[in-house]
Amino acid sequence: MSIADLAAIASAMVAPGRGILAADESPRTMEQRLGLIGVASTPDSRRDYRELLFRATEPMSRYISGVILYDETIRQRAADGTPLVTLIEQAGSIPGIKADIGTKPLPFFPGEVVTEGLDGLGERLREYRALGARFAKWRAIVSISGSLPSMQAIDANAHALARYAAIAQDAGLVPIVEPEVLMDGDHHIDRCAEVSEIYLTRLYQELVAARVALEATVLKPNMVVPGASATKLASPAEVALKTVRTLKHAVPSTVPGVAFLSGGQSDEDATTRLDAMNKLGPAPWRLTFSFSRALVLAPLKVWAGRPENVAAAQRAFAERAERNARASLGTLGVTEPVRA
Repeated sequence: MSIADLAAIASAMVAPGRGILAADESPRTMEQRLGLIGVASTPDSRRDYRELLFRATEPMSRYISGVILYDETIRQRAADGTPLVTLIEQAGSIPGIKADIGTKPLPFFPGEVVTEGLDGLGERLREYRALGARFAKWRAIVSISGSLPSMQAIDANAHALARYAAIAQDAGLVPIVEPEVLMDGDHHIDRCAEVSEIYLTRLYQELVAARVALEATVLKPNMVVPGASATKLASPAEVALKTVRTLKHAVPSTVPGVAFLSGGQSDEDATTRLDAMNKLGPAPWRLTFSFSRALVLAPLKVWAGRPENVAAAQRAFAERAERNARASLGTLGVTEPVRA
């Protein structure tokens, strides 16, 4: 697949008023989520939960541009035998795949990790493409705590992200690069901005060095927010201003779009902060969402594992998807005025 073809897919993934559903939770994460509603995590229960989302035709077709899948999920079939990938495609969304295999401790750097999965990645991605994937995602985290993160951790993860992105494009997939600065800690919002800018700057240096075509990528970063246990909170306007400012300092304008993760934020915080960013006015890239819990936690609770609740759960999903789609256009509601 040519770079022009990949660039067209990347542009579609961040199309105005649409965003990405992150349905790539591991079985371990799904065990926690299903446990919240008293449902045992099995291949069938995980499939049933995702199937109800993918069969929600109106919100999928109107608001969801793509769906990130887990290895198990991209191979699964719905209860009637239809491949889940086919349900996604029939809804007008683009299937994708989680490409990394998780984190391992970074030797000699206590408390820091590096994401793994580069060995054999090209072959795995070609298999995923044959299964229907058209994009991939790789998450690489750093933490803020005392003297952390170290530049070694930032460099190691930025380098791995760039290698993954090059391999993905070579395999005919659009790479989502996800450099996440975790919310854990009591740090101030300005410390998050500082670390995020350093990480993003190194990432794009590595991507350029790896000859990755930036126009055929999507960035999935954290928002610039205070630590989860910080005593000083931040308004949506402050988060918006500092997030967009950080991105402008580090992210080239050739990147077609930024699809934020919601990691650690409440559903409504993630949505209102995205809305506030888009109220700042035009940015060099489209600003949208790649959410998991901020899209699916409400419908999951409504569903509760009961077939008779599927329609109500799909309506709850539609409500969350619409709110986030409106936030991606800056039309969610009135917030305090801000200036870029």
